[in-house]
Amino acid sequence: MEIKVLGTGCMKCKQTEKIVREVVEENKLNATITKVEDIMDIMNYNIVSTPAVVIDEKVVIKGRVPSKNDVLSALGLT
Repeated sequence: MEIKVLGTGCMKCKQTEKIVREVVEENKLNATITKVEDIMDIMNYNIVSTPAVVIDEKVVIKGRVPSKNDVLSALGLT
């Protein structure tokens, strides 16, 4: 599974990355997590508001800091 956290490096983007990493670690998921900060790369996902989370090239969360439950749900674990 490939997870991307899209964001330019703001506090909300850093919080989102931290939450995603915690969920992956706590659930022992086999996932690669990448932080995408380049604005041109972010725009390729048609994202106008960050942070955003992309799982296997599908945007699942955008424009807000997700809760752990949001990430679990996006991963299909709840």
